[in-house]
Amino acid sequence: MPKRSNLMIVLADGEHARLVRRGADGVLRTDQKFDSIAAHKRSADLGTDAPGASFHSDSTAHHAFAPRHDLHEQQKAHFAQFVARRLNDLEGDGAFDALLIVALPDIAAVIESALNGAVKTALRGTLSKDLVKTADDKLALHLSLWISSPLRSG
Repeated sequence: MPKRSNLMIVLADGEHARLVRRGADGVLRTDQKFDSIAAHKRSADLGTDAPGASFHSDSTAHHAFAPRHDLHEQQKAHFAQFVARRLNDLEGDGAFDALLIVALPDIAAVIESALNGAVKTALRGTLSKDLVKTADDKLALHLSLWISSPLRSG
């Protein structure tokens, strides 16, 4: 009989992440939680990314040097990279041998791109859903196909 994989399930959005695994009793439980320091902050509280401006002395027109960036989007990307670094560390410690990422496509793409080679090899797929706030006892309803067959993708 083949050995049961040690599956780690990552539930992530741009501000929160949970690492979930199946216990010895087969029940999914949150193992670790992470929250972005930027969670629930207003853009003004994150700082400013206003570009410098130039103007002509003979005109009142101002011209921006560079386009503005959405600081919330930047913080989401930084948080997703943090989650990936944490997964890289955990895999190096032997915490899992199979990985499922459950996140909306933009966050999943950032996480996946920041994974090291060994973790990318353990990646069994991604599920485009936001299940971060879903209670542990309800996760099996959403993940039943993945838990029984972790080689699925989509």
